[in-house]
Amino acid sequence: MFKKIGPGVLVAAAFIGPGTVTACTLAGVAFGYALLWAMLLSVIATIVLQEMSARLGIVTQRGLADVIKEELKTPWIKITIIVIILAAIVIGNAAYEAGNIGGATLGLEAIFGKESSGYYPIVIGLCAFILLYLGNYKSLEKTLVTLVILMSVSFLCTALITKPNIVEVLKGLLIPSMPEHSILTVVALVGTTVVPYNLFLHASLVSEKWKSIKDLKTARKDTVVSIALGGLVSMAIIIAASTIPGKEITNVLDLAKGLEPLYGNAAKYFMGIGLFAAGITSSVTAPLAAAYVVNSCFGWKADLKDYRFRLVWMAILFLGVFFLFFGIKPIEIIKFAQVANGILLPVIAIFLLWVVNRESVMGKYKNSKLQNVIGGIIILLSLLLGAKSILKVMGLF
Repeated sequence: MFKKIGPGVLVAAAFIGPGTVTACTLAGVAFGYALLWAMLLSVIATIVLQEMSARLGIVTQRGLADVIKEELKTPWIKITIIVIILAAIVIGNAAYEAGNIGGATLGLEAIFGKESSGYYPIVIGLCAFILLYLGNYKSLEKTLVTLVILMSVSFLCTALITKPNIVEVLKGLLIPSMPEHSILTVVALVGTTVVPYNLFLHASLVSEKWKSIKDLKTARKDTVVSIALGGLVSMAIIIAASTIPGKEITNVLDLAKGLEPLYGNAAKYFMGIGLFAAGITSSVTAPLAAAYVVNSCFGWKADLKDYRFRLVWMAILFLGVFFLFFGIKPIEIIKFAQVANGILLPVIAIFLLWVVNRESVMGKYKNSKLQNVIGGIIILLSLLLGAKSILKVMGLF
């Protein structure tokens, strides 16, 4: 079974970062089970888009940016799209990397205390550096699979111990509702799950894992199971958080304090381990995704050990540690990243849908009519959510 596990797990690891954990925590505290449907919708959208990306990667044996570059014939359009991709992915990932390392730091604080918290970002940065520098794809995959399993068990145990009302959970999952002031939380839940850089990461990683069209079925199973598991973990965090109404919660460690009456001091260790695993997996996948995108955009055809590839992820990792260690809050850069990602997701989704429908690219493995209908709905939703996230950053919403 483990031999068949592939890049889908890395995609799940990438979207369940500290931002997702915090967004799900706040959603559960503020709205209970009411927004579980938004997470379910996000997971379905992610599965559909990532399956397209994985299929593209296996059929073409190229990255998403490579295919987009080749299929765009008008020079100014090609340059504009490449610039948007580079800005959103590279600069955005550098900003969010500080959040990833910060989340893992919170996890270590919960487990080992705050006495040495100033050094935790360096320790986490070194761990991520070693994993990326020494690891080939297979060793990296095994490490991240282990961390994802650890994180999943931690958060799922947390949710189960709260003894949720199953009927209410099903109602929240299957009956969409929009409580007052919940729109921005819905945007946050979808935005932290349907991640643009994962589309690039997945297309590049599948070609490292699988070389034959015969592996399409295995890749599809890997995508569906891994992302569904990631969605289940996100839902577990919402469910656990919903048991603490009226408590002032700003991050997941506050949630752990709220759960202490249920199972004592063990609460902070469950949440600490889960948050550390979420932070460190995202700390590895964000620089990796940035390196793959730059690799594709500049046509380097570099592998994991190529010095150019390494220079890119080293720069992203260094900036993340630098921001955190020196107490710099890259708020403006993160705002820029949010705007860029708000533009990027619908744009990339449109180009992805376009290329997987081109017979010259995909042959008989192009999209079915049903896939196109679902893809079209996702693009409309991403346009709406992207517009709202941009307006929010600009203070107009």
